[in-house]
Amino acid sequence: MKTEAERMRARLRMGKDRPWANVTLRLPVDLIDELKEITPMLGWSKYETVIRGYIAQGLAKDLERLWGSQAAALTESLRRQGVADEAIADAVYELGLQRR
Repeated sequence: MKTEAERMRARLRMGKDRPWANVTLRLPVDLIDELKEITPMLGWSKYETVIRGYIAQGLAKDLERLWGSQAAALTESLRRQGVADEAIADAVYELGLQRR
């Protein structure tokens, strides 16, 4: 199983080595019009790129919140069981759940 850090690195990889899949979404026309309007203001040429960016930002936020809460719960459980803080910090860092 990949660590969260490995998943994040894979998501950030760009280029031909990253596998892609086509997805069809039904979105309101006015939403697409607004995306097309702001896309050049954000420095992009295609609104699809902006949509991918919004999805990636939302996913990163949720993953951080979910993995962060799980790491905190695990840390507290290990502390209650008498595991030293240094050992917990080493394990959390090794798993890529937190930076030093």
